[in-house]
Amino acid sequence: MTKQEKPRPAENQKAAPYRTGRPATAPVRGDRPSLRGEGGNPKARRPTEPAPLRTGPTTVGATISRRAAERIRNGHVWVYASDVESVVTGVSAGSGNIPGLLPVADNRGLLLGTALYSPSSQIALRMISLQAVTEAEWLGLIAERLRKAIARRRVLMTAETDACRLCFSEADELPGIIADKYGNLVVLQLLAKGLDSAEVRSTCARILKEELSPEAIVERPDPRVRELEGLSAPNLAPLWSVSPEAATASTAFRLNGLEFQFDANSGQKTGAFLDQRANYAAAADWAKRLGATDRALDVCTYQGGFALHLARNCRQVTGIDASHASLEVAERNLAANRKLLSAEVDWIEADAFELLRAWSDSKESFDTIVLDPPAFAKTLRAVEGALRGYKELNLRALKMLRPGGLLVTCSCSHHVSWEELQGTVAAAAADAHRRVRLLERRGAEVDHPVILSLPESEYLKCLVLEVE
Repeated sequence: MTKQEKPRPAENQKAAPYRTGRPATAPVRGDRPSLRGEGGNPKARRPTEPAPLRTGPTTVGATISRRAAERIRNGHVWVYASDVESVVTGVSAGSGNIPGLLPVADNRGLLLGTALYSPSSQIALRMISLQAVTEAEWLGLIAERLRKAIARRRVLMTAETDACRLCFSEADELPGIIADKYGNLVVLQLLAKGLDSAEVRSTCARILKEELSPEAIVERPDPRVRELEGLSAPNLAPLWSVSPEAATASTAFRLNGLEFQFDANSGQKTGAFLDQRANYAAAADWAKRLGATDRALDVCTYQGGFALHLARNCRQVTGIDASHASLEVAERNLAANRKLLSAEVDWIEADAFELLRAWSDSKESFDTIVLDPPAFAKTLRAVEGALRGYKELNLRALKMLRPGGLLVTCSCSHHVSWEELQGTVAAAAADAHRRVRLLERRGAEVDHPVILSLPESEYLKCLVLEVE
């Protein structure tokens, strides 16, 4: 929660407005205004109260801590609620008309830019510009940036792959906006309170329609994010459809030449794990290169992504998942690709920890094993427990791999670092008395780009390992 507005200065003491340029009396050092004050004296008087931005008769804006301001200046785009020192929205308390955008200043009153405002979220502010931006200008930026994001992905859309992430939130300068293409269907997610408006939805739908000409555009809210952000109830009707009277949320799409089923009303994320597309192909390729093609195991297979790619090169493939509904989709995906696959493929509904423990104890063996579990660490406090879970899965897999076998092990927890993941797998290898050779470190597909100043954008980590 943000702190309450600090007391205003006394009537005979005026508050200085946010400064968007350098003070008239300050000497210039390069392109930056001097902070030494009048005459270059470092002891000159400085403002001691957060200075509100005046926009007409109403004072609005957010003032953030020095620590958060430094992060923003270094390229980060999030301000956590704990770093917000004061917020003035310009509307009466309890009115419900919380503004979607707020100007943001540091504790000296210098304007840092404009942010999406989420009063109930731990991420209270998401920067959209380093300038002052109006609502109308923001809609124009959404249109411009969404077109650019789509243009960057066009090279990925081929006859063999007609699904990709079109817009990846902060990585495309559109915080909280996710758009995915599955064949002739586009799925939109709005994940921040400041985006929860008819104007934002209309702008996104218009650009997606103009750029891609899909059969339908549907919005799929994330239930957990909706609760955390305080978003409005979702509208089940499509945002746009060629045939509104017969609109469908189901379709088929292609990844690496394989066909997959898609239903916007079911499944995790927006429906499929597009971020693993290149890793699916890499796993099948490495299995072939190492000759680890007899028996393969895909743990946490979801809808069969790794399993079906391995089935192109392996003799027998087993996929494990705890979700019956996901395995039903995996079976339909198998049927759609049966003519392209020579492997025997079967699905097992089970808890991965329990089954792998039982199988490793009974000396089951495989040539290739893929571990692609869900995010074990959704918060920083959960990392310790997550690492125990990763170690257990990898330990069991290492005990079951034949010499010369392939282990592909993944983590989609951005709180778990590369160093922690590799250290955990190394510890598991030591306990299993196996020597492990690193073949590749891989991340998400290029349509999920990483921004260097935003470490949170690098969430997916994939280790490709040869086990002796």
